[in-house]
Amino acid sequence: MKHTHDLIKTLKLAASISLIALIFLCLAWEGWLAPLKPAGSQLVLKAVPLLLPLFGILKGKRYTYQWASMFILFYFTEGCVRAWADTGLSAQLAYIEILLSVIFFTCTVLYARVSRSDNKTPNLSA
Repeated sequence: MKHTHDLIKTLKLAASISLIALIFLCLAWEGWLAPLKPAGSQLVLKAVPLLLPLFGILKGKRYTYQWASMFILFYFTEGCVRAWADTGLSAQLAYIEILLSVIFFTCTVLYARVSRSDNKTPNLSA
């Protein structure tokens, strides 16, 4: 039981850190690091939807983890497209977006699975 509690805490922390890092990445990327336009890009607004699951993730709400695991796939897809199409710093930032998306996705899926409200022992190998 303690092992499960520790795992839940670790997954919650990793999901929170990766989501917050992704928010800051989106702001920095489109704001001043490598915006599409020299003065900054309106793509900076892509960080706004990431605020929707933030408080549910920080509070450990299982339902938020469930829907956020699918929601984050938009950012994974954008990272893949931009890593392939962009060059230089923008492509490197896209790879970071992919990494953060994969970390967040993995943590949210495992958190939702391990924190099931029923009393069954979680089976992480299934």
